[in-house]
Amino acid sequence: MDAEGGRGAAGALKKSWRSELVLAYQSLGVVYGEVVTSPLYVYKSAFAGGDIEHSEGNEEIYGVLSLVFWTVTLITLLKYVLVVLPADDDGEGGTFALYSLICRRVGAGLLPGAGAGDDLKEQRDGAAPAHASSVRTALQQRRELQWLLLLFALLGTSMVIGDGVLTPAVSVLSAVSGLKLSMVDEHHQYVLLPVTCAILVGLFALQHYGTHRVGFLFAPIICLWLLCISIIGVYNIIYWNPHVYKALSPYYMYRFLQKTQFGGWMSLGGILLCVTGSEAMYADLGHFSQSSIKLAFTMVVYPSLILAYMGQAAYISRHHSFEKNHHIGFYVSVPEKIRWPVLGIAILAAVVGSQAVITGTFSVIKQCCSLNCFPRVKIVHTSSTVHGQIYIPEINWILMLLCLALTIGFRDTKHMANAQGLAVITVMIVTTCLMSLVIILCWNKNIVFALAFLLFFGAIEAIYFSASLVKFHEGAWVPIILSFIFLMVMCVWHYGTAKKYEFDVDNKVSISWLLNLGPSLGIVRVRGIGLIHTELISGIPAIFSHFVTNLPAFHQVLVFLCIKSVSVPHVQPEERFLVGRIGLKQYRLYRVVVRYGYRDVQQDSLEFEKALEEDGEPEGSPKSSTFKETNPKLVSSKTRRVRFVLPENVQMNSEVRSELQELTEAREAGMSFIMGRSYMKAKSGSSLIKRIAINFIYEFLMRNSRGPAYAANVPHVSALEMVGEAEHHWDLQVQILDT
Repeated sequence: MDAEGGRGAAGALKKSWRSELVLAYQSLGVVYGEVVTSPLYVYKSAFAGGDIEHSEGNEEIYGVLSLVFWTVTLITLLKYVLVVLPADDDGEGGTFALYSLICRRVGAGLLPGAGAGDDLKEQRDGAAPAHASSVRTALQQRRELQWLLLLFALLGTSMVIGDGVLTPAVSVLSAVSGLKLSMVDEHHQYVLLPVTCAILVGLFALQHYGTHRVGFLFAPIICLWLLCISIIGVYNIIYWNPHVYKALSPYYMYRFLQKTQFGGWMSLGGILLCVTGSEAMYADLGHFSQSSIKLAFTMVVYPSLILAYMGQAAYISRHHSFEKNHHIGFYVSVPEKIRWPVLGIAILAAVVGSQAVITGTFSVIKQCCSLNCFPRVKIVHTSSTVHGQIYIPEINWILMLLCLALTIGFRDTKHMANAQGLAVITVMIVTTCLMSLVIILCWNKNIVFALAFLLFFGAIEAIYFSASLVKFHEGAWVPIILSFIFLMVMCVWHYGTAKKYEFDVDNKVSISWLLNLGPSLGIVRVRGIGLIHTELISGIPAIFSHFVTNLPAFHQVLVFLCIKSVSVPHVQPEERFLVGRIGLKQYRLYRVVVRYGYRDVQQDSLEFEKALEEDGEPEGSPKSSTFKETNPKLVSSKTRRVRFVLPENVQMNSEVRSELQELTEAREAGMSFIMGRSYMKAKSGSSLIKRIAINFIYEFLMRNSRGPAYAANVPHVSALEMVGEAEHHWDLQVQILDT
């Protein structure tokens, strides 16, 4: 028996390792597309600004290699792989994951609707410790700190979106720049820009097909690219300078900074690009396991990158006759006989890396939309099995236009690399600050560990940030402008949505008012079900009182439906629906609260009805399995028409059977979807900033954004939307108080 148990355990372990290896292989094409293409432009960007020059003594190239090695080791390997990756939010990673994790554990979230399900993760993970630190207390009591925390998260998100604009341009243009070495100077300047723009247009034009159609090619391309740069690196080390490994010593960093001084500090903005894509390892955590990402990086990606950088440095250390310093790039170290094949592989790798960044941008914007921090956009799920593969048409074309504008405007990677460096380091600083709070609030570690993490990595990133910010006039202004625009849009949308929700809560109708109307609600009840959409999880929306006052008849069954996105990545199916009865049974009034996580895919109308009718359970009804058996049975025909069938040969209370029979008849009679629309304007006397934010910016965003996600699946023939001008009784004018 022991032997059999041992063999079974060994087989399970072998299977587990096999699955982890498969995941590690797949992660190469999704997670590491950006970071593995950085050798294309790191050395070129470090020497391109004219801050440092390659000399006969090789102090500069050795110093850059030492800085690259230790930056990749400390930031990517130590910080992200070993420390940040375990800080997942129910398996999800990224800036918003850290923010939601902190807010839920502390109870200090500002996102509207988050309270509907903030306790879901706590229910599964167990209650937090009774003692509260001073940091926890300060966040709970001081609202300005809560706003600062939210702004920090939104700043990191806006920089990620800016990176989605810059990375495709930098990667593709750097890959295509290999044509310079094979063409006359007078010719390549007419070829590089059109080829780059054509590749970018094709890249964005193919986004609507989804990565799952060509995703099987991503991992082999990245594997081929890593093999290619590793072999070239080993060749250059052996052939040109076998002693280049000595430059990995921190001593060469000291020598570099001692000799170059201010110029060396300025060049850090280009050296920083060696860690681009490190944040993607954490952001894409939901698609892969921690162990698979760690395995792929430590065993494959990290050694390949170090060999590639060492090989380039070995070649450059034996060549000092470059016409200009910015000609020091990747392709000069590639043997001429294989330069064209390497060029093709580099372009494919750059496309894969750009694809990963664009998809990541879509995912970040979807999270913001789910948490009411970004205007509603059309989200297309390109895969039926992988929930993270999405496509957002409006954002896709905006990214393409911005990417083309930057490529045509700058025409080289120097300025775009400066811009990308500032965007990357800003996101890293945000992650470092949020991670230090996670160490204290979520991991319950001593504050000394959090301060050590913050000071050590924060100091390194602050140095790189200052070097990038100095190059404001040389391209670094781009991510600042882009992030300011996206940050303003997100803040205004969040503020307007929060104020609108506060108005709905303050003006909701009490349930006692509704019950005083009697079972008929004072109107004629006609056959059918009326599904009234509302943002409230309790009380009766004010728009319903206008309906009752102005409409002569209403449905025999009324359901107040509230769809909420909560600040957890996923809501379990058994926790998705909260169903309750309003008033007595004869009123036939029900409330349904449907909760989705910011990573969940909202179901279409048929799937939603099926889940609701099979899993929903009115409040006050028996909670035993007997009630589940007596629920109306759902039958879906080939025409996608949903109908109820009462279960046969099941004993049930006559009152319960009567209620179910009436629900069945009402559903067969038809369902109407009732939605109200409200307009917002700032109250007279409000500050100028609030009047501009609400009356102009928020109103513009409202008119040009998509409707709620549930409205897209509502059949037009069954929809009833009540809107009107100010003179109509049912029009709501929301006033924003100047608080």
